[in-house]
Amino acid sequence: MNELMKIEGLTFEYPDGYRALDHIDLDIYSGEKLAVLGANGAGKSTLFLNMNGIHSPTSGRILLEGKPVTYDKKGLIHLRKNVGIVFQDPDNQIFASTVYGEVSFGALNLGYSKEEARERTLKALEYMNILDLKDRPPHYLSGGQKKMVSIADILVMDPKLIIFDEPTAALDPVNAENLEMILKKISDEGRTVVLSTHDVDFAYRWADRIAVFSKSRLCAVGTPEEVFGNEELLEQANLKKPAVYEIYEALKAKGITGRSTECPKDVEALKSIIYGHVS
Repeated sequence: MNELMKIEGLTFEYPDGYRALDHIDLDIYSGEKLAVLGANGAGKSTLFLNMNGIHSPTSGRILLEGKPVTYDKKGLIHLRKNVGIVFQDPDNQIFASTVYGEVSFGALNLGYSKEEARERTLKALEYMNILDLKDRPPHYLSGGQKKMVSIADILVMDPKLIIFDEPTAALDPVNAENLEMILKKISDEGRTVVLSTHDVDFAYRWADRIAVFSKSRLCAVGTPEEVFGNEELLEQANLKKPAVYEIYEALKAKGITGRSTECPKDVEALKSIIYGHVS
């Protein structure tokens, strides 16, 4: 895969001297789905704010498509046009009086004409299936609807990389499932998606690779199987195994997995193995 973003020796310290990121090296590839795991305070959100240019590194650097990110006005516009971030709480992102005004702001802020911004806005609203909400005040919408608006905020700018900070937080099961379908749709179109989550079951079935953070440092990067098969790493990062993974391991120990050599990613795949063994 082609490298979209390269993070080299990234260190970030807050004004009080707290080091939230400590010499992070991470490559992100075009079209991949990367989940970032770690306990609260491990550095995940701070990493995202650096990737989007809201923060600039204390030391180290970020390269986008092989070119170092610069933090002047031109450089930041280029970065944010290509790297969008959807925050955990939509209320931290939404500010306009209508959904249409909210979503169109990003396109206008990047310098698109009113006509092109309108076209992009309507396309983003339709993509998220919220065109019927375009004249509604966003602050009166449900939590799930606000999340859809916040994603449309980013899609209107047509970025190559979209970052989601805890995308399923505070969503009910139905809205969380809808969001997962949207993430799949976005990924299937070739966009790069990076997200943080505490939901190990979701990360396991969704991600191509997983990056594990602990105490401001990047501990490991690997496939879901490599990460969740590493007992020492899980203990270090205070993570648990996904339920499907644990059940499969127990079945395997009892010889109930038949000819299957690949750990299932979801319940349906696990049921197929069990039923196949029974039949």
